[in-house]
Amino acid sequence: MLLAAGTPRTLGSADPRLRLAAPGVEDAFPRRTLRLDGRAAFDLSPWCGTCGVLFQRLEGANEKLAVRAATDRLTEGVEDPDDPVAELFGALLPRGSYRPLLLELRPRLVRPAAPGDYFAEEQVRTWGVDPFWDLPESPRTPYYRTWQTRVADDAHLYEFVVPMVPPSWNEAAVVDRHRELLAHTARPTAVALTTLDVCAPATDGDGDEWYWHWALTHFLLDGHHKLQAAAEGGRAVRLLALLSLDGSLAEADALGRLPELRARPAAGRRATPRGNDG
Repeated sequence: MLLAAGTPRTLGSADPRLRLAAPGVEDAFPRRTLRLDGRAAFDLSPWCGTCGVLFQRLEGANEKLAVRAATDRLTEGVEDPDDPVAELFGALLPRGSYRPLLLELRPRLVRPAAPGDYFAEEQVRTWGVDPFWDLPESPRTPYYRTWQTRVADDAHLYEFVVPMVPPSWNEAAVVDRHRELLAHTARPTAVALTTLDVCAPATDGDGDEWYWHWALTHFLLDGHHKLQAAAEGGRAVRLLALLSLDGSLAEADALGRLPELRARPAAGRRATPRGNDG
């Protein structure tokens, strides 16, 4: 659920550890990437908006980005999306416009090509498989699915939480402590850099149904142990999402609608195959 939406604000540093890379003027086929300390950490949905949603882990995604000064505050739990914690994590981010969202999630861990994998299921039904590899896209990492809802008859919103490192890198004892805490309260809070990507095929393509995929993707900065503990225990946990208004692949009206959409109850998509007006 959406607990609260903050006001758009300027955050970021002139020398951030994370960058949402823009294309160079000489790039014929520019990549859209999330970079950590200058190295490509994730390939993201292409700029065209007609290719499928993507968050594919690369070699640069090899470190968590906890801020020690915020540890106790996040364990206690954030109550306001405009909490000073946002400023602390803002120092890791490229300078720009962000809208903080405070969410309560029930994460479910999924693995590439396993049951529940968005890329092997929902995405294939719209885009088909990659024509060269004859396979679905792969995020190359386990990730969390949390919630989805209808936007319109021809649009559906999916939410993902993507760890910077896989859960197998987490410390079991720390996960156990968070699992015990989350059994009594959902207030402990994780922090993420968030993007909204809105994509749809330019033509009917090879899938069974055409519609706009809205992907609300949270790249986890702090809270890797919390998310794993919540998923394993079937518990709720909070997330302070710093939504990048500059780095998202979405128009301003879509970004403006996001708080209202995220406040809706979860709802699966009712499939409408091509050629079926009902």
